[in-house]
Order: sequence, then structure tokens, then C-alpha cells
Amino acid sequence: MGAFDMLSIAGSSMGMHQTWLDSLANNIANVNTVVSTSQTAFQTQTPIVRALAGGGVEVAGLALSDPNGRLVSDPGNPMADADGYVRAPEDDLATQMTSLVMAQRGFQASVQVTKDAQDTYRSALEIGRR
Repeated sequence: MGAFDMLSIAGSSMGMHQTWLDSLANNIANVNTVVSTSQTAFQTQTPIVRALAGGGVEVAGLALSDPNGRLVSDPGNPMADADGYVRAPEDDLATQMTSLVMAQRGFQASVQVTKDAQDTYRSALEIGRR
């Protein structure tokens, strides 16, 4: 492992977690989006992550949830079908918020690794000056 590999690995982790946070923000903003049963439901996005050979990770793409979503009984909704149903996203707010906490903690851990690596490199430079 090279001298600056820790920074590179932590940086790739921060980038991945930022993508995850962005997709979660979009998912949360649309958690209550409903459409008529003849339309496609909002598809929540989840990053597909793969390990890099030299260390670190990258986002390989985004997985989308089932376009059929789930049927919700809401007879008062103007978009409801004749049976009173609308189509809603597959995931709920609790699931998205749980993922949000995990993504935030992962991002924070990556930031801490970056800070620790910088402190280590700084200390090594100080030793070299003496």
C-alpha cells in the first residue's frame, strides 16, 4: 500500500456515500408520490457499488425498484382508479431514513479516515525534519 492510498480509498468511499446520500434524498422527496394505476410508480434508486482492484470503491450504476410499486387504497384521490387504488413507490419513509443514517455514518467514517491519514502524514513529515 502506497503512502497516499488511504486518502485515495477514503476519497472513493466519500464519493460513493455522496451518491448514496443524493439518491436517498431523491427517494425521500418522492416517498409520497402517487400515480394512477395505469402509470409506473416512482422507482427508488439504490447505488450498485463494486470494489476496485487497487483499493476503494466505485458506483457501477443505480438499481431501480419495481416499477409496479405497491397499490394503496385512496378512494378520495383524484388519480384513484375505479376500485379506489393509486400506485405508490415500493419503499417507505422508514426504510429510506434507516438507509440515510447508514449513509451519513459511512460518509462521516470516511471523512475521519481522511483526517487521520493527514495527521499521520503530517507526523511523519515532522519526524523527517528532526
